[in-house]
Amino acid sequence: MILRSLASLATVLATLAWVAPAAAEEKLVLYTSQPNTDAQQTADAFMAKHPGIKVEWVRDGTPKIIARLRAEIEAGQPQPDLLLIADVVTMEGLKKEGRLMAYPAADTAAFDPALMDRDKTYFSTKLITTGIIYNTKAPFVPQSWQDLTDAKARGLIAMPSPLASGAALIHAVTLTENLPGGWDYIKALGANQAQASGGNGDVLKAVSGGDKLYGMIVDFMAIREKAKGAPVDFVFPAEGVSAVTEPVAILKTAKNPEAAKAFVDFLLSPEGQALEVSQGYIPARNDVALPAGYPARQTIKVMPFDAAKALSAEKDNKEKFADAMAQ
Repeated sequence: MILRSLASLATVLATLAWVAPAAAEEKLVLYTSQPNTDAQQTADAFMAKHPGIKVEWVRDGTPKIIARLRAEIEAGQPQPDLLLIADVVTMEGLKKEGRLMAYPAADTAAFDPALMDRDKTYFSTKLITTGIIYNTKAPFVPQSWQDLTDAKARGLIAMPSPLASGAALIHAVTLTENLPGGWDYIKALGANQAQASGGNGDVLKAVSGGDKLYGMIVDFMAIREKAKGAPVDFVFPAEGVSAVTEPVAILKTAKNPEAAKAFVDFLLSPEGQALEVSQGYIPARNDVALPAGYPARQTIKVMPFDAAKALSAEKDNKEKFADAMAQ
């Protein structure tokens, strides 16, 4: 009897001590061109909201990210579920190849339709606009893109090279599609001895250091530098600005498409857009306020850009730019 009681007690204790094994954590693989800090913050914020999903991210410039992805596709082993990269032209190319998964249920009601792919294969998450930075020692304060063709700015202008940067090419093409004269404007910059080389960081260094007094640059870099006390200021030109929108897309080869959809939903949500603001970017949602240091949203005019057209004319546009600047 005593032995039976002890055996029963042992069974009860063993039952109480048993703990169900933890559910396997889902994995979501993200390839991104975001800066490392932004990428980690984005992943951490998503995982805090979805603790059962582990985000593994790989960061590099868009051309290198796409080269890596293409090598994986060639080997029959594409790794990412998602892409979060700089520009819509690259996304248009992947869409044309049939690489992107449509997500019709994504909620884009609070966004300008012009920012979104009508087939919902990729989704703009922010606006990184390009305007004019100037050194406070400059002889005049520019208000217009045309001001950079003024003789007073001759030899004093720096800009990223569209021959090396997809975002810089988007900017140049946007200007030619929206300013009077089209490519004649770029020719006027060349005639005014504008220097097109490197990236936005090179422009910032040149203008803040006084080697150049004017530049074309993405908004957040100039605004952050001004806040640090650098002798620079930033102008959203009267004609409007170009913009890259850092789109996110789900690959058709995604191993975890449902988690990928949740990631897209998070980026497009008010919470995800507030994260963009905390990082110093213009949120793509119309109902989320801009970061400190920016003017009111309604005062920023974003010039239209046809990504599909730019994709088909990419080689031609690069040749036109090189010819226009060779003055």
